[in-house]
Amino acid sequence: MNPIFDELYALIQDRQRRPRPNSYTSALLAAGEDRILQKVGEEAVEVILAAKGQGRQRLLEELADLTYHLLVLLVAYGVTFDDLAAELARRRRHQGPAAATDTQST
Repeated sequence: MNPIFDELYALIQDRQRRPRPNSYTSALLAAGEDRILQKVGEEAVEVILAAKGQGRQRLLEELADLTYHLLVLLVAYGVTFDDLAAELARRRRHQGPAAATDTQST
């Protein structure tokens, strides 16, 4: 995986442990679960809208926003990349390679 994900995850953890004034991440974490979940939802909708004809650059921008907010969610819940990888691996073992991302398989 690209090191930027590890770096950003570590930065978010740092903001959780040591909040900083004027930090969006610190404010988001302090606002709590409902606000974090709201932001994830908003960004997910923006990704969908961007994918429906706003161009590749706009899609990348919205994907970056969603990824950041998902990382905040992971940190807030204490979920690590290893936890996520283990869940994907578990699905793959039980249902084959496509199941790692297909939660609705039969």
